[in-house]
Amino acid sequence: MEDRSACAWMHADRWLSVDEIAAYLGIKRDTVYKWISERQMPGHKIGRLWKFRKEEVDEWMRSGGGTDYKRSHRKTDH
Repeated sequence: MEDRSACAWMHADRWLSVDEIAAYLGIKRDTVYKWISERQMPGHKIGRLWKFRKEEVDEWMRSGGGTDYKRSHRKTDH
């Protein structure tokens, strides 16, 4: 019989790929690479691959890392 709690822990704590983090955030993979270089999105380069911890990316998003600067700082005409 499989220990479901251990199985759930392994899946919850695993590293996500560029494609997986893009799907999780609902963005394109090109946007992930742009955010890494321009917005210091938290990621870890392992060889040629980028890997992400969901918890780190969630915290970065909550702190405004994924906010569209141009949209959020656009001047409004009054």
